Amino acid sequence: MTKRPNFLFIITDQHRADHLGCGGNPVVRTPNIDGIAAKGTMWDRFYVANPICMPNRASIMTGRMCSVHGARHNGIPLSKDHTTFVELLRDAGYRTALIGKSHLQSFTGLTATNKYEPAADLHTPSPHLRDAIKNNRHTPDYDLEVVPKWDRPLADRIDGDFYGFEHVEVAADHADQASGDYLLWARKQQKDFDQLVGPENALPDNRINAPQAWRTAVPEELYSTSWVADRSEAWLTERAKEDTPFFMQMSFPDPHHPFTPPGRYWDLYDPADIELPATFGKGDLRPIRAMREALEIGADPRDNQSPFAVTEDEARSIIALTYGMITMIDDAVGRVLKQLSDLGLAENTVVIFTSDHGDYMGDHGLMLKLLLHYQGIVRVPFIWYDPAAPAQQKVVSDLASSIDIAPTVLARAGIQPYNGIQGRDLHSSQSPEAVIVEEDSQRLMTGFDRPQRVRTVITDRYRMSLREGEDWNELYDLAADPGETENLYDQPSAQDARRALTEVMLRRMISLQDRSPLPAYRA
Repeated sequence: MTKRPNFLFIITDQHRADHLGCGGNPVVRTPNIDGIAAKGTMWDRFYVANPICMPNRASIMTGRMCSVHGARHNGIPLSKDHTTFVELLRDAGYRTALIGKSHLQSFTGLTATNKYEPAADLHTPSPHLRDAIKNNRHTPDYDLEVVPKWDRPLADRIDGDFYGFEHVEVAADHADQASGDYLLWARKQQKDFDQLVGPENALPDNRINAPQAWRTAVPEELYSTSWVADRSEAWLTERAKEDTPFFMQMSFPDPHHPFTPPGRYWDLYDPADIELPATFGKGDLRPIRAMREALEIGADPRDNQSPFAVTEDEARSIIALTYGMITMIDDAVGRVLKQLSDLGLAENTVVIFTSDHGDYMGDHGLMLKLLLHYQGIVRVPFIWYDPAAPAQQKVVSDLASSIDIAPTVLARAGIQPYNGIQGRDLHSSQSPEAVIVEEDSQRLMTGFDRPQRVRTVITDRYRMSLREGEDWNELYDLAADPGETENLYDQPSAQDARRALTEVMLRRMISLQDRSPLPAYRA
């Protein structure tokens, strides 16, 4: 019987496809991740199912779109009633571990901005009848990642596994603000650790002046990226003592904002050497204009999760700091890959690298994410290296999606997928004619007067985005306009393409309608 493969699944946070050397970036140094790509296969048109953390991580775990698993935006946890591919791996005898960021449940503890409000002059239903789904994920077992309640390790607060992971060591939040199990550990290493984090404790630096950027006093060895690598090495060391296959998800909270690379990574890249994106300052969509105006008059605080406009100097500084965070991750990846090799595990371990979504990173003069589905937001890296496959570098341009990760891992592990999985095995199936990206916001943002619902269709040539309740939409010819600066949606010359894309979008969305549950009888 063929020995079942191990899996090392590396995932970063808010990391664009072109922010790797192997992704075509001439500045950022990522030799270890590039080395995975050099031996394996890289998909250069790999798209998220949703460009937000919680929804897309839930789609990765289930192989299903957000519209069917229900975690439509941050603040809605993945239901324990939904099967994950990690549960199937564990069911088949795999040891499973999650080390680093999970974000399958909420961690802010803040009250939702859109919620069920009793209406005047109408009878208000009882609390358990106020949602179309009775199990509405508001019970205490969905508060396991809420940071204010994180007084002891997550592993001590669960009964059994966590979405299929039998071993969990979790970091919530990001960068200098990372918390969860990581923070409990850091406080044990240094009693005054809380006096090292945040902008109020930052080290002096006159070179960088940009939103959400400060020179953290946290030393490299206590930073979350190092902790993820340390704990991953420790878990792998234990696995080397066994003859049982494993799946380990090594999940880095970076390079997500705030922009706080520690130690030497803070000034590893000089902002003066950073070239601005070709689309900086371009684009005439209503929200882009609003964000630029907010920048000019100082009306946007730019200190939260919402996208914002930046100056040229700010963009260069933030990109340089992000590159520092990425190189630190690459160094950590190199450490763990070396550990795999030293332990004799590398020859039977499939290594996968991806991210949960991208970042504007200066595209159109914007930062962060949300609402506008430019390529920098919705296209992420995906690399697959299988030591059992022929050694060759291969770049695949087929359309692929985050929902394809689950069935691809299951196929390689020799496990039949569950009914209702929507992705495809990337190694044995045809590329679809289009991929769909979904996004549902829960709060207002600059340039919008209502929460947004957006659906995007991407084909070999085009990207079209439609939004509910707005009088404008988007259509771009990616072949002629890769920077997505010329919106063709209302152009007479593009009406044939618009009609054809609308039909393609409808067909693809029909194919993504839920097939779960199966019927018990014919009628």
